[in-house]
Amino acid sequence: MKFNLDQEKPIFLQIAEGIEDGILTGAFPEGSQIPSITEFSVNYKINPATALKGINLLVDENIIFKKRGVGMFVSDGAVQKLRQKRQDQFYTNYISSLIEEAKRLGITSDDIIAMIERGFSQ
Repeated sequence: MKFNLDQEKPIFLQIAEGIEDGILTGAFPEGSQIPSITEFSVNYKINPATALKGINLLVDENIIFKKRGVGMFVSDGAVQKLRQKRQDQFYTNYISSLIEEAKRLGITSDDIIAMIERGFSQ
């Protein structure tokens, strides 16, 4: 994971998204332990409170869970929850604005599908 300290996105969100990416790619399989808050703070030279804030976001979403005295682990079903979350974000961030602009330009859904298929075949 890399964190961009110059980016507008807060570091704790970058930590949460980095862990999410690790879960989605299989670096942190369901049931496996993730690095501790101390490991995050030492390895990435960040405040432990910042690391905790990012991890707690995922705890609140039931993506990871705490085993007292042992550490943090990836919850069963985390991959599916994250895929759904990211798909919803994708729709909100990209598709809805694409549709609005297409309507303004008179582009049909068939035209959009053809453009997307052209992009995938390149």
